[in-house]
Amino acid sequence: MFNYLIKIEYIGTNFVGWQYQKNGISVQEKIEKVLNKILKHKVKVIGAGRTDKGVHAYGQCANFKTKEFISDKKKLINSLNFFLNKDLISILDIKKKKLDFHSRFSAKERIYEYFIINREGSLSIYKDKAWHIKQKLDLKIMKKGAKILLGRHDFSTFRSSKCVSKTPIKNMSSISIKKKEDKIFLIFKSRSFLQNQVRSMVGCLKYLSTNKWSLKDFKKAFKSKNRENCAPPAPSCGLYLKKINY
Repeated sequence: MFNYLIKIEYIGTNFVGWQYQKNGISVQEKIEKVLNKILKHKVKVIGAGRTDKGVHAYGQCANFKTKEFISDKKKLINSLNFFLNKDLISILDIKKKKLDFHSRFSAKERIYEYFIINREGSLSIYKDKAWHIKQKLDLKIMKKGAKILLGRHDFSTFRSSKCVSKTPIKNMSSISIKKKEDKIFLIFKSRSFLQNQVRSMVGCLKYLSTNKWSLKDFKKAFKSKNRENCAPPAPSCGLYLKKINY
């Protein structure tokens, strides 16, 4: 038996998310079906992060085990992409790993990026690929709010009711906020995240940066550990799984 890690890029607009679900087609399902066809036996693809409906990825990672040794990785990548590209899924790389490697549990850090376009005019090129906010955002206060989220905390305020994580305690190692013209990028780094955590944090930072909340209100919502005090989560279209570090 051999264990392989694949790096994947995809546009999540037309999928119910990464993981198999009964109510639609997932990215995982698409990749598994094509691998089964090419390798001529059933394989299970295990993703490093369970992205939600509409969320995109620059660098999702997944592993699968097969009885076939893959001697020509370039040929396999091209074969996979031949079938997957029509669904806006791309296999970027494949690497042989030890049998005990697990794309989810072996990950040391996950990096998510949230993309906002802050302008009056509607989106064309970036439609379904960014959050369009017309109100002017105060990045200075947004950065102050982001600093409050750094470190090890109980992130229950930002946790989806459907989240299956064993604990709401997470360690936010880094948050950076960058602006280039009308484009704003929020980059979050942590070993792991709760379901809806990034989108919920961005939603609260948006409330803060549009003066709907004061910094005191933001702190109060966060420290309450109560989901009911969370601002509406940012839409999934602006969220990207950027990178997984092992």
